[in-house]
Amino acid sequence: MTTDSSLLNSELELQQQEELYQQLLLQTMGKMQSQNPDSKLIRPQPGICVKTLSEPSKQKIFINICQSNLVPPPPELSREELVELLQSEDPSGYRVPMSLGEPHIEIDNSSQGCTAYDVVINQEFFQMCQKDPLFQQFVILVSLEGLENKYSLELSRDWKVLKNRKFLGSVSEQNIRTKSRPVIQELKPQESSTAPAKRPEFTFVVEPPAGDPEYLIAEIKLPGVTSSRSLILDVGEDRLVLTARPSLFHLDVFHPFLIDQESSVAQYNSSTQILTVTMPVVSS
Repeated sequence: MTTDSSLLNSELELQQQEELYQQLLLQTMGKMQSQNPDSKLIRPQPGICVKTLSEPSKQKIFINICQSNLVPPPPELSREELVELLQSEDPSGYRVPMSLGEPHIEIDNSSQGCTAYDVVINQEFFQMCQKDPLFQQFVILVSLEGLENKYSLELSRDWKVLKNRKFLGSVSEQNIRTKSRPVIQELKPQESSTAPAKRPEFTFVVEPPAGDPEYLIAEIKLPGVTSSRSLILDVGEDRLVLTARPSLFHLDVFHPFLIDQESSVAQYNSSTQILTVTMPVVSS
């Protein structure tokens, strides 16, 4: 059996070209790394997937909030400090270091095209946010605001965390800064004429009024709140927490029902300035 030497030569040339390409690629990456030593190429770990809508087109948007220990952590923040921060006039004074990836087109469960964004935050901070719903709401909010600022978007605040999906699409590498810029400005304490956040008027209504309850409906009066974009709502199994920025209202109330959090919906009427939260009752 004879072998065509021209074929062997062609295969050898292809192999050499491939090796040369890999060498050039590694050299280029090395040069990029040396030119910008404060950045690093990482492959983040999946975290949570958040579904929302773009405004006013109502197109589905998915946000993959990922985690990596190579992203610098934000300054330490207690729950009490977070509540105080959300009630302040300028919560942007506290920054969460994050990497905001480019938009990518994906297919959702309905076989429809949609847009997804990847956001990477520090792994320890992500794990802490998973233990406290208020911190999770906060990190989703800052992710939305970060994407809005970077890509000139307007995203709905009526989001939903997908229960059985940590990521939509495939995890891709991101080039991140390994050294964070200064994130806190030290401000001297000063007198503030802003009144502390007030507890809003609210009512709970059970439907139907008689028999086994199917829904618990909360109606919360928020005079002076012009848009739902300033509201942060956390519906727990037996607790409802609402913050209206900046420093207008704060409500933290328990109720005697077990709520289906995933199926709960909220609607804000800017004309009446009333927030209605409809919560399916699992048991009482």
